[in-house]
Amino acid sequence: MNVLVINAGSSSLKFQLLDVESAEVYLKGNCERIGIDGSFIGYEFAEGSKQQLDVALPDHKTAITHVFDLVKQTGKEVGGIGHRVVQGGWYFSDSQIVDDEILAQIREVSPLAPLHNPPEADVIEICREMFPELANVAVCDTAFHHNMPERAWRYALPRDVADDLHIRKYGMHGTSHRYIWRAAKEFVGDDLHKLASCHLGSGASLAGVLDGRSMDTTMGLTPLDGLIMGTRCGTLDPATVFYLQRVGGYSIDEIDEMMNKQSGLLALSAISSDARDIEQGADNGDENCQMAIEMFAYRTAQLVCSMIQAMEGVDTLAFSAGLGENSARMRAEIAAKLEWLGLRIDPEKNAVRSGEVRDISAPDSAIRVLVVPTNEELMIALDVAELIGK
Repeated sequence: MNVLVINAGSSSLKFQLLDVESAEVYLKGNCERIGIDGSFIGYEFAEGSKQQLDVALPDHKTAITHVFDLVKQTGKEVGGIGHRVVQGGWYFSDSQIVDDEILAQIREVSPLAPLHNPPEADVIEICREMFPELANVAVCDTAFHHNMPERAWRYALPRDVADDLHIRKYGMHGTSHRYIWRAAKEFVGDDLHKLASCHLGSGASLAGVLDGRSMDTTMGLTPLDGLIMGTRCGTLDPATVFYLQRVGGYSIDEIDEMMNKQSGLLALSAISSDARDIEQGADNGDENCQMAIEMFAYRTAQLVCSMIQAMEGVDTLAFSAGLGENSARMRAEIAAKLEWLGLRIDPEKNAVRSGEVRDISAPDSAIRVLVVPTNEELMIALDVAELIGK
């Protein structure tokens, strides 16, 4: 089955057409600057070079029309459409074929992801109207973490406040963590039970996965919690918000902007949110960059231990996403801080670049260490195929 995977943002629409059985990608691209001057579609077909279509994209419906024109050029039949939905809220513990009720629930939980859920719901509605013969499947980032133990997801707030406003740890990157578990299980086999999954990119989170179930994760009510990220500060004293407002004179919106878009590696390094730039700066003796790497590795190792506690043990640690897959230096820095657990990596194996799952453990490591290239689009497509098959 060929599945079209769509990831809609407020002014963008990423898309990928792939075969579920072979994982072959026939088409992928991104509609950018939707509703903004200078809009265009960047795309590439299988075995083809990157191309750009400069075209007016006043709305998402126009963007989807162009996407399906590109799909037709592949000559492939679409069997279903999978939609990445950032926030499933208190409703979704797994993926769902969208009907009117499901669509209403995606809109209802929008206050938890006001920049993401509304355009995602709009695009699902457009696809249902334009292609009524195709099933649309909502795959929520939060669903994998929905059934964590209550001790992991509940906050120590008054119960009436927390329950009435649905305040809890939701987590993110669930589709990626679920894929990492699946790929690691295929690679390792029956010896895999307790996985510390490390999705390390511009957005970053960890998950403790026990026999396929998320036991805890580092992101919370929103993606701001947990690890230091590209531009997000990660965990800090909640009273910092009050202090910034009362003493610093910042508004709530300014603090929101600061913590989500002006902090993290960007703030620590003072040069960039991109780890490649920061590593180069560190090599050139920039002390801010060196401290950014040190802090990121320390915080990651620290929170890996919290995931281990959630599972009451660990047999495998997996690095994934842009930074986790591509930065041998950062993997080595994190591993060095976990050596007291008996975790060791082989420097030569760690230096290898590959798009395949690989084991970088040292022969005497007490914990298996993998690099697992994530593939959220394939995970979404597999859900679509499974639900349509049922």
